[in-house]
Amino acid sequence: MTYPFVAIVGQEEMRLALILSVIDRSVGGVLVFGHRGTGKSTAVRGLAELLPRQRVTAGCPYGCDPATPCEDCRHAGRRRAAQRAVPVVDLPLGATEDRVTGALDIERALAEGIKAFEPGILARANRGFLYVDEVNLLEDYLVDLLLDVAASGINVVEREGLSVRHPASFVLVGSGNPEEGDLRPQLLDRFGLAATIATVTDVDQRVEIVLRRQAYDRDPQAFQARWASQHEALRRKIRRAQQLQPEIELPGDVLRRIAQLCADLEADGHRGELAICRAASALAALRARPAVSLAEVRDVAAMALRHRLARDPLDRADPAPRIELALQRVLAA
Repeated sequence: MTYPFVAIVGQEEMRLALILSVIDRSVGGVLVFGHRGTGKSTAVRGLAELLPRQRVTAGCPYGCDPATPCEDCRHAGRRRAAQRAVPVVDLPLGATEDRVTGALDIERALAEGIKAFEPGILARANRGFLYVDEVNLLEDYLVDLLLDVAASGINVVEREGLSVRHPASFVLVGSGNPEEGDLRPQLLDRFGLAATIATVTDVDQRVEIVLRRQAYDRDPQAFQARWASQHEALRRKIRRAQQLQPEIELPGDVLRRIAQLCADLEADGHRGELAICRAASALAALRARPAVSLAEVRDVAAMALRHRLARDPLDRADPAPRIELALQRVLAA
């Protein structure tokens, strides 16, 4: 039993960022910074439950799609299809590189001439979510590796002249508390969207959070049934958006405003523009609009830019107000 995504109280920015990342996977994953105990992992698992079950090739260690079988399945002649829920895989902080990428058995390869490979966490996460809690405490080389694989959709393991490639396409979600350390700017820039969350301060909302959790703990099935209609409505909305997204237009004037915004904020590189364009297109699809408007740009700009702007290392303030002021200037021009 999974706590329903639609039953989460507040945290609208995080929920929207996660939804956009599944409408268009090229958005590039989501970084969520905020307090502990604010529903980060609950939201990821709840969103995975919203997505339709996947057709997979039975016996495939990577859960490949029977319509486009992986190299292993083609060689092994696997053809039978099965179904599974969208996987959500946790990456523990102490994981070694072999556990993450998979391990090649060099001794067996030398003795028997067999390319023996033990799939790792990335194989299990293929076509699903890879969730990394406390990503800011993860070793930088592992974060680099995860981001490279998330961008390419392929995991390559090379040892002693042997090489194995397998599909590893997943939505990367990293979370952490900024008070415990930051990611390097080069790594921050590689995440498509960044959402901030905080402990709810409104008393009525805090009471509602407790009441809903108690109801879920008492009877998970009854609680899910209570939210079933809203759950199904959002599921249909996401599926429709996934179908519409490739057809969404990005008007030239809107693109110029996006470029001007990034220039005014002195965002390094061009990933900021790309992230806004992709996220805004996904949001237009979610709203069933044929083209991106300035409203979508306004609603995604902070998520796409807050982690890409230069800031004083001692300044922990959210740059969203700075982005909002730049938006007002650019959109009013």
